[in-house]
Amino acid sequence: MDPPPRPQSSLLTSPPELTPLEQEVLEEYERLAENMKTLATQLDTLASAPASAILDGLRELERKTSLVFTLLKASVYSIVLQQEIDWGGGQQQGQGQQQQGHREELEEEEEEEG
Repeated sequence: MDPPPRPQSSLLTSPPELTPLEQEVLEEYERLAENMKTLATQLDTLASAPASAILDGLRELERKTSLVFTLLKASVYSIVLQQEIDWGGGQQQGQGQQQQGHREELEEEEEEEG
């Protein structure tokens, strides 16, 4: 959206006593004043909007955020649980292999003795 054309005030016409820098500063202040007026108008429009519409939008946003948070927690829990199962299974497998190795050693000793 293009800003409306700026009206030239009688103060901002280049009087001979102003330096170019002073003239530029005054023009910047004029642009700032116009932007502040635009902002005030937009804030007034937002403030006059019904609060119920804003609250409804915030409630919907809260529901969606809550759903995403719940899904994130479930995903993290699933990952942690899977890691515990994997680590626990690896430890049990390692113990089972050690026990199998001990059995084989005992069987070899019994065969040698027998």
